[in-house]
Amino acid sequence: MAVNLGGLRDIFKIPELSRRIFITLGFLALYRVGIYVPTPGINSAALAEFFTKMQSTLFGMWDLFAGGALSQASVFALGIMPYVTASIIIQMLVPVVPYLEKLSKDEGEEGRRKIVQYTRYGTIFISIIQAIGIARVLESPGAFGGIVMVNSPGWYFRLMTVITMTAGTTFIMWIGEQISEKGIGNGISLIIFAGIVARSPRDVVRTLDLVRNRQMNLFLLIFIIIFVIAIVAGVVLITQAQRRIPVQYAKRVIGRRVYGGQSTYIPLRVNQAGVIPIIFAVSIMQFPQTISMFFGHNTESKFFQILSFISLSKPLGMFIYAVLIIFFTYFYTAMTFNPTEMAENIKKYGGFVPGMKPGRTTADYFEKIMSRIALPGGIFLAVIALLPMILERKLNLPFYFGGTSLLIVVGVALDTMGQLESHLLMRQYSGFIQKGKTKGRY
Repeated sequence: MAVNLGGLRDIFKIPELSRRIFITLGFLALYRVGIYVPTPGINSAALAEFFTKMQSTLFGMWDLFAGGALSQASVFALGIMPYVTASIIIQMLVPVVPYLEKLSKDEGEEGRRKIVQYTRYGTIFISIIQAIGIARVLESPGAFGGIVMVNSPGWYFRLMTVITMTAGTTFIMWIGEQISEKGIGNGISLIIFAGIVARSPRDVVRTLDLVRNRQMNLFLLIFIIIFVIAIVAGVVLITQAQRRIPVQYAKRVIGRRVYGGQSTYIPLRVNQAGVIPIIFAVSIMQFPQTISMFFGHNTESKFFQILSFISLSKPLGMFIYAVLIIFFTYFYTAMTFNPTEMAENIKKYGGFVPGMKPGRTTADYFEKIMSRIALPGGIFLAVIALLPMILERKLNLPFYFGGTSLLIVVGVALDTMGQLESHLLMRQYSGFIQKGKTKGRY
């Protein structure tokens, strides 16, 4: 495959597409500006120094997904993760709660709007809970080694923190919805993408300074670069990988013309869920840490000791994280892939899978194939998410280097490029990628 640079020029020849791109960039710029709006009453400098020491823990990952807003005690400190958590809860309740299932299946667009509205309410509720927990932790100097983070603790500070942080998350949620509706790409994923990418230049400069001052071995830097390239290549490979199911359409004679008779295929993606399982798993892993905020940081308490075992710095926590990634790979694939509908559409247009009866048998075959290829996809996501974290602790890297961030950056970039490509092809322009004459395997 080769990149077609002419596709970049063609973007601005389509008024609607260029308008969507500028709207997306404008909202992302607005989000980044909000990162630097501080929450009143917090010692931001001391908090940033604390997070520098905690970058290899779950706090570091949380701050990564918040785009650095948590370490700066910004009004956007909670980031978009409360919305992601609320979305997970609602999606898991849809098959269980008859009312939600009826809204999803029977009431069409109106039902989906109501589900989105419930997700917004859940986002606000989770934001309030997390903001209260953050306020309680910030008021406790013992949680930060005796450093005072709040100048005037009390109910006024807690109320102000809850209001500002909840309003900040609600505003981010609105930005994400506006990008999805009026811009290009998935708004929530792009917000997380922007937060991760914005931190990269700082980490690169810090790493180069360490090499220049001989605090980091040059060979270690070369190893990191090669490893990052290998991960990016692996993510692209698994994202583009497909299992192609052959479909044969029977000939139909209408009047004097013959229709059909051609052979084609249905591409089933190995990584059908994309980067969503990673985002969902991180959101779930944040729950215990959020709950611990209400119990203080007493290391002698049994609750704190239990939480320490399931943190990402422990083998058990890494194992739970990997299991969650694989589980959400299956869960989100089941939510987005409908084998029955696909089989019915093939049957409707006179097609069939060779060796399979049209209808239910074909649907069962699709479901069987997807369940098989989803497992290696989920395992791959888990390995890529955990391996760099293990290497980071072994090599004592000066920044948070996680496969999770690379997975999200590459996955969101590919998804956004795919949407741009679709817009170009619909208007008879050449796309970004020019494919060579390669044959796919069934």
